[in-house]
Amino acid sequence: MSMRSMMAAFGTIDGQLAVGGMPLDRLTARVGSTPYFAYDRRLLTERVQLLRSTLPTAVKLSYAVKSNPMPAIVQHLAGLVDALDVASAFELQTALNTPIPPTQVFFAGPGKTETEIVQAVAAGATLEMESATEARRVIQAGEMLGVQPRVALRLNPDFRVKGSGMKMGGGPQQFGVDAEAAPELLAQLATADIDFRGFHIFAGSQNLNAEILCEAQQKTVDLVLSIAEKAPGPVRYVNLGGGFGIPYFDKDKPLDLAQIGANLADLVDNHIAPNLPEAEVVIELGRYIVGECGVYVTRVVDRKESRGRTYLVVDGGMHHQMSASGNFGQVIRRNYPIAVGNRMSEPADSPVTVVGCLCTPLDLLGDDVQLPAAQIGDSIVLFQAGAYGLTASPTAFLGHPAPAEVLV
Repeated sequence: MSMRSMMAAFGTIDGQLAVGGMPLDRLTARVGSTPYFAYDRRLLTERVQLLRSTLPTAVKLSYAVKSNPMPAIVQHLAGLVDALDVASAFELQTALNTPIPPTQVFFAGPGKTETEIVQAVAAGATLEMESATEARRVIQAGEMLGVQPRVALRLNPDFRVKGSGMKMGGGPQQFGVDAEAAPELLAQLATADIDFRGFHIFAGSQNLNAEILCEAQQKTVDLVLSIAEKAPGPVRYVNLGGGFGIPYFDKDKPLDLAQIGANLADLVDNHIAPNLPEAEVVIELGRYIVGECGVYVTRVVDRKESRGRTYLVVDGGMHHQMSASGNFGQVIRRNYPIAVGNRMSEPADSPVTVVGCLCTPLDLLGDDVQLPAAQIGDSIVLFQAGAYGLTASPTAFLGHPAPAEVLV
């Protein structure tokens, strides 16, 4: 996404970036200090509205809390989406504190502890079982509590999805039950006192190729239909995963959401509905909902020259923005969109390198980037910072204070 597009999305006031309609200097005063994350409530709402207007009405939206578990964001989205996907006891509690019904909270992820499973069963959440061991523990928790557990089976598909930033299905995986092993486990579950809902398949994340995503959805539906007859009851839940990507770099093109919407409409109307008439179809999205709605704001504390290179040293860094530093999945490091937030109307000056305050050369936020002539005290803004920012970063490294987070 271009800088111009980002400026248009957030807006500017008197040459400053605006978040939630508030100019950056005033927002920083409201927060009290830098660095901080700021999320735009309007942009969050508009992103969900875009999904609602483009995807079939029969498709339900689930927000993946792991992408950004800030309670205020989860509370806001709870009024806009149909379900919440969690992956820990903390995220489970965050979701249960919202108006979303517990039955619409889906607990996925490998390595759930016995305590976490008991908590989820007691709450009435839907547990997405990732192994035969988890299945046994869920059944035992239900017997202990006298509660019939709501469950779904996560499948590890027999196909891979090309172009995904992280592959979470196909081949050997810690995620889900291998598709070929699922019939045997489903047969064992037939005699258990459980409320079996259906299946969950999540094959990969951060994909910008609509054609590839459509093919993956088609294969996912084929897999569910081939296994559904082995289920210990009618299939009432089909989670097709997500994987919708957002553009981080100059050459990235936004995902063609309309193509995905048309493909989902065909799959629901002509494949799922005729064969699984009770099934609720769910798309699970995190980054696509919240990623472009947030910025990371940090202040220049030093400007220095070193053998012909200009460095801007800021009071934030990779301990808050691991992904932007290039140390969270990038093979070849590329710069995230970056700007001088209080000089948005000024032209670019000579290139600078933006580094954080950590004592490591890995703490790099912008390498040889064209920015206006930033001085000590100016604000550096990193865009696309709404997902996998604070909680996906080594916040305790070197003991710097945690940044604030605000929803504006």
